[in-house]
Amino acid sequence: MGGTHTDVRTGIAHGSGVCPAITDTLSRIGDKWTVLIVGTLRDGPMRYSELGRAIGGISQRMLTLTLKGLERDGLVSRTVYPSVPPRVDYELTELGRLLLAPLHALFQWAVAYQPTMLEARERYDNKSGATSSQ
Repeated sequence: MGGTHTDVRTGIAHGSGVCPAITDTLSRIGDKWTVLIVGTLRDGPMRYSELGRAIGGISQRMLTLTLKGLERDGLVSRTVYPSVPPRVDYELTELGRLLLAPLHALFQWAVAYQPTMLEARERYDNKSGATSSQ
């Protein structure tokens, strides 16, 4: 474990602070909507309304903002078709597809260790008298 911990710290450390590449990347992929959108687009292009229905619980505003951010960062492409009514498809770019493997690993970790995290929260809350906020 010591070697891995050192390797992770070396990869994150940058001079006197955290590596800008890490903070910039995590600011894009570190929110739940990005993760859910990228995961939903893994099987191919989808229309805006299909994405919203598939994800559920996301407001139109948040879906629009997240898609624009993903497009800006090169993870998603947006194709507008000249039809009536207008048709717009979103799909992962090659860069977006490269994100699928790390996200899959994160999903597997979350499923495997959620019970452990829930137990830890319960122990913490019982010990401190706090109520759970998540």
